[in-house]
Amino acid sequence: MNVVPCDEKGINEIMRSYENGEIIGFPTDTVYGIGCDPFKKDSITRIFELKKRDGEKKFPILGISKDELEKIVEFNSDAEKISEKFWPGQVTLLLPIRKEISEKIENNGKLAVRVPGNKCILSILKQCKLIIGTSANISGEKSILDSNEFKIKLPEVNTLVDGGTIVSEGESTIIDFINGELKIIREGSISKEEIENIL
Repeated sequence: MNVVPCDEKGINEIMRSYENGEIIGFPTDTVYGIGCDPFKKDSITRIFELKKRDGEKKFPILGISKDELEKIVEFNSDAEKISEKFWPGQVTLLLPIRKEISEKIENNGKLAVRVPGNKCILSILKQCKLIIGTSANISGEKSILDSNEFKIKLPEVNTLVDGGTIVSEGESTIIDFINGELKIIREGSISKEEIENIL
């Protein structure tokens, strides 16, 4: 594993890894994440293997902005309002994948998307725009908040941006829309009330 700091040189190393289809580790505003280019199927398969997870569940995608995420998913008016108010931040939206994208990522249905509020992952996203962003842990185990624990538990990751210990404000709140109705799948650090107040 290549461990790099969150500075310009480190970000360049991470981008090299990303472009080569390698798996990268990074801090977010909630936990450490692992990811890769969302359009590289072999890399995504490797993440399933690292997490010891079956291939049914789709991984979330982090984006630099709502504009970038709009290229892969369709926003309804409630999703627009929520993203304007809470992004960058701890709200994940489950939105329908655009038809032209579903062939590229072998996926139909919905994708979980978010703009994270962590400077380090945002500097990576400035360069790559979109990245798979799933929690850095073996499926079923606790999320990782410390870079030293990351190195021990996931040594197979190619490049890790060392963000030290994350002071997490809790998990992101996951929101789905079923038949146009807002449904909270997981209530995280942003409450259902806060969300409903802006709609």
